Amino acid sequence: MTGGLTMEAVQKTPEREAFYKKIDGENLSALWNVLGDLVTPEPRSACRPHLWKFDSIRDYMTEAGKLITAKEAERRVLVLENPGLRGQSKVTTSLFAGVQMVVPGDVAPAHRHSQSALRFVLEGKGAHTTVDGERTAMEPGDFVITPSMTWHDHSNETSEPMFWLDGLDIPMVQFFDASFAEGSNEDQQKISKPAGDSFARYGHNLLPVDEKRKSKTSPIFNYPYSYTREALELAKTRNEWDACHGLKLKFSNPETGDFAMPTIGTFIQLLPKGFKTARYRATDATVFAAIEGKGRTRIGDQIFEWGARDLFVVPSWHWVTHEADTDAVLFSFSDRPVQQKLDLFREDRGNA
Repeated sequence: MTGGLTMEAVQKTPEREAFYKKIDGENLSALWNVLGDLVTPEPRSACRPHLWKFDSIRDYMTEAGKLITAKEAERRVLVLENPGLRGQSKVTTSLFAGVQMVVPGDVAPAHRHSQSALRFVLEGKGAHTTVDGERTAMEPGDFVITPSMTWHDHSNETSEPMFWLDGLDIPMVQFFDASFAEGSNEDQQKISKPAGDSFARYGHNLLPVDEKRKSKTSPIFNYPYSYTREALELAKTRNEWDACHGLKLKFSNPETGDFAMPTIGTFIQLLPKGFKTARYRATDATVFAAIEGKGRTRIGDQIFEWGARDLFVVPSWHWVTHEADTDAVLFSFSDRPVQQKLDLFREDRGNA
């Protein structure tokens, strides 16, 4: 056995094989046979790099819209299955991703669950999502949060279909055997708060005085792209570009300054035209969505050409570089908050 903590191969003998067979009947096994696979010198994952073209997804989603209703499906979503994790509904070992479509007249019925969810709007304008009594209209580039165990439903009263990227911590919750879910008797929950309430209270560097919140999730549930894009545009005027990331910002919880979600880190980055990043790798496998521009990303020895609304995944501890043909904006999410809290996160900036 090589590459792990047990450097010398464990030889097989008839006596040892008989011993292993005997203890197997008692639900026991020998650590020395598997230690090298359990404690690896570097991350070793079945997760593989991959890119999904949005135009193809849109075509398949349109076809699916004729086959099944949003109510029948609960959520009309096509799962982004990592090619190394097929059949597991995983985009990385710890995260789920899918593309959801809500067509005119659709209502995705109200439910709630332990899993936290994000929505990143890819195409369409004006459909609504409601979270715990507050309703918000959604536009391309908006980042919307559904915290754990909050009621949420979606509807589309416009004349065009709406598409967004879903990101959930489903595999993480499964790992801890902590999943609970509940449906509602009503397809749509009652609106109990005015539109824009959470952003008005928390989105302008002001907080309600003496409010005691128990949730670790940001009280803002829609981070509008108009504000995000303005922040990137103003920040770039200093012309201070990180060699590995261009200009990269994280979405944060205004109450704590921590990540906006306790289990999923979310980021937005601007790559100016012609910019090529230095090599970078980190232990958090990351899902990317291009919202503007076009370019290419090299992951290990593979190159992926992307344009607006295309989606791709970078596995843990894979070298990655980005190159922008035009000014480009990338949204991304990963399990970095969990890794950092557990002191597991590691990054390598190559020669940057």
